[in-house]
Amino acid sequence: MLDRSRLMRRAKTESMSEDLSGWLVTITEPRSGASEAYRMLRTNLLYVLSDAPSKVVLLTSPGPMEGKSTTCANLGVVLAQAEMSVLLVDCDFQRPVLHRVFGVPNLRGITDVLAEEHSLREARQESPVPNLKVLPTGLLPLNPAELLGSARFAELLAQVRQEFDYVLLDAPPASLFSDAFILARQVDGLLLVVDAKATSQRDLRRAMHGLRNVGSKILGTVLNNTDASETGYSSYTYG
Repeated sequence: MLDRSRLMRRAKTESMSEDLSGWLVTITEPRSGASEAYRMLRTNLLYVLSDAPSKVVLLTSPGPMEGKSTTCANLGVVLAQAEMSVLLVDCDFQRPVLHRVFGVPNLRGITDVLAEEHSLREARQESPVPNLKVLPTGLLPLNPAELLGSARFAELLAQVRQEFDYVLLDAPPASLFSDAFILARQVDGLLLVVDAKATSQRDLRRAMHGLRNVGSKILGTVLNNTDASETGYSSYTYG
């Protein structure tokens, strides 16, 4: 059991004033080019993981503010719209936002499940989208890397594999924290989200090199913020 004395709420300065629910373009603008791009991403993901009975996919980015959480949320929506049962797991203990995107409370989450203070059923939240559930972080731990690499977390992943068709993990940026590398060894595949105008080639190479070194299966890259889309989400490419 986790030592609850080592868990605390970290005071976070909210650096974004935007209403994150407005980032769910797959709900607010289902006929837009951005929504179609997410549906194409869904199609490619269904194809590349077609042999797996249950799919656990990690989403990360080389650096911050490159669209990984937005991509994770919208990909979850389009998978749920295709009648898949989906669980979004916020593994970004540095800057969790998925609970804000879907307007659900973050009073309990992963840390509470791992501490055996709440069951998974109690901690996960219903989203406004049918077939889609969200597991927030809960209390922010002092030792996120140790938490994500624990046997108890591996047991949690095994449990959600049995309950959902797709499990999407939103991880911190790979160039800033070790969390993504720890998670990459436990999933079926990884999507690397990059910003066409902000991600540097050096950070991209460093992230891909590190992820490959830990044996992760990079399924592909999602390229955000290109001129090809009026909404800033445009393309998916195999890695």
